[in-house]
Amino acid sequence: MAENIEVEPLGEHDYLVRARYPEGVAESRFRAGPNLLEQLGASPADEQRLVEHSASYLLAHQPVIDLPPMVDLEDLAAVYDGYLAEMRKAMTGP
Repeated sequence: MAENIEVEPLGEHDYLVRARYPEGVAESRFRAGPNLLEQLGASPADEQRLVEHSASYLLAHQPVIDLPPMVDLEDLAAVYDGYLAEMRKAMTGP
């Protein structure tokens, strides 16, 4: 599991995610489309927070070193059955 995650906005729904772990840093580009935000009932202002939660979710399911170079959040929703429910909970929680 990553010790910490940094999310840097790149514009146009793209983000650079850096996951630091004891052996180094893994970087991946994440894409958050407006359709997923709408599906989750989140506003565009919540997009970066959704990426942060999504990166944590993904890293809970696979090792940091296996982080793909590009992650589309809609693909996570298609691959992981619990992803949407977990993101709804994360986005509406405190």
